[in-house]
Amino acid sequence: MMNIRPLHDRIVVKRIDEKETTHRGIIIPDSAQEKPHEAEVVAVGRGKLMKGKRIALDTKVGDRILFAKYSGNEIKVGGVEYLVMREDDVLGVLEPDAQAAPKTT
Repeated sequence: MMNIRPLHDRIVVKRIDEKETTHRGIIIPDSAQEKPHEAEVVAVGRGKLMKGKRIALDTKVGDRILFAKYSGNEIKVGGVEYLVMREDDVLGVLEPDAQAAPKTT
């Protein structure tokens, strides 16, 4: 369980690990793997203060996001690595594919 509450326009994310093998089954060592730029939002701040008013964030807990390569600060809480970053560092929110969902009639 994570016990951190980000302030203002910051969010806490956990990287989503990518596959450790290639499509041909070759195992890639940790030292050669590039860290993923996709993460799940695990905590969000209350929003940015501008002229005395709080502006709500666009991201929410549970969102899968894409972020820039050198974004955020790495922290470790309870043995788990997280990134704390400003919402401005988020490039986009990955939406579930509507075509992938089974259709019910």
